[in-house]
Amino acid sequence: MIVVVALGGNALLRRGEPLEAVRQRANAAGAAAIVARIAREHTVVLTHGNGPQVGLLALRDESAHASAAWPLDVLDAESEGMIGYVLEQELRNALPDVECATLLTQVVVAADDPAFAHPTKPIGPTYEAEEAQRLARERGWTVAPDGPAWRRVVASPRPSSIVELRAIELLVHAGVVVICSGGGGIPVVVDETSALRGIEAVIDKDWAAALLATELGADALLLLTDVEGAFVDWATPAARLVRRTSPDALGALTFDVGSMGPKVEAACHFVASTGGFAGIGAIGDASEVLRGHAGTLVTATASGLELRPPAG
Repeated sequence: MIVVVALGGNALLRRGEPLEAVRQRANAAGAAAIVARIAREHTVVLTHGNGPQVGLLALRDESAHASAAWPLDVLDAESEGMIGYVLEQELRNALPDVECATLLTQVVVAADDPAFAHPTKPIGPTYEAEEAQRLARERGWTVAPDGPAWRRVVASPRPSSIVELRAIELLVHAGVVVICSGGGGIPVVVDETSALRGIEAVIDKDWAAALLATELGADALLLLTDVEGAFVDWATPAARLVRRTSPDALGALTFDVGSMGPKVEAACHFVASTGGFAGIGAIGDASEVLRGHAGTLVTATASGLELRPPAG
C-alpha cells in the first residue's frame, strides 16, 4: 500500500516541552523508528507539522530584524528544511537500506481565501492569557486559546495543488521514502502572469496531507498526534473514542477548529474522494492504527459511528 503518514507538530514537540533542539531530535528519533516499521511493509510518504517551530523562527527573526522580518512563507520553508533534515537523518539511521529524501514543497492557495481575514492556525509557544494579550497589542498579533493556554494564530488557507507533485511521484515510484509538504508546505499563489509568489500564511498540515494523499492515489492516510483519536464529548466524563466511522457520520460531528477539527475534515475528505481509508491516532500506536486496531478509523464501508464506552 501507499501510505501517507502525517506527524503532528506535537508529535515532534510535546505540549509543555521546551523548544530545544535536543528534545526535538529525541522525539524525531522516536517518530522515525515508528514510521520505519510501517515503511518496511508499505510505501511511505511522510509529512509533518511545524506550528511550534515556525512560531519560534518568527520570534527569533522579529527580535533580530525588527525592521525587516522575513515573511511566513520563507519561515515555512526554513522549518520544512530543518525538520525534514532531522527526520530524514533519523529515518536513514532506522532504515539503512532504504533511500530517503526531503523535498521543499510549494503548495498553491487562493489569494482571496477567506482564511486571510480570520486567522485560526496556532503557531509558536504557549502563553498565559495576560502575556498573550500584551504581545497581541505590541506586535499586532491575533491570539486565541489553545487548551488552557494561549497562542498566536495566523491565516490558514486551503491548499489547492502541489507544485512539486510530479517530482514526488517520481521519487515514490523509485522506492524513495519522501518527506514533503512539511508544515503544510510553503504557501504560494499564482499571480496574473502565472508566476508563483509566496504569501503570508501557514497551511494546515492535515489539509495538505489529505491533498497529497489524494493526488498520489494513496491507499491510506494516517494522521498521527499526541492523543488516542477523535472523541465525542471530549474533556468530559462522558468522553468516548470514535473507533470506526464513515465520512458522513464523522463529518456531522463538531470538533475544535484548532486541534482535532482539521484532522477529522482531512480524513473525511480523503476517504470520500478516494475510497481509501484514514486513521487518526497517537503516534505510538501508528502500526495498530494502520491495521484498524487502535485510534479512529474512517472508511467508506463503515455504518454510522462505532464508539468505545466511557472509561469506568
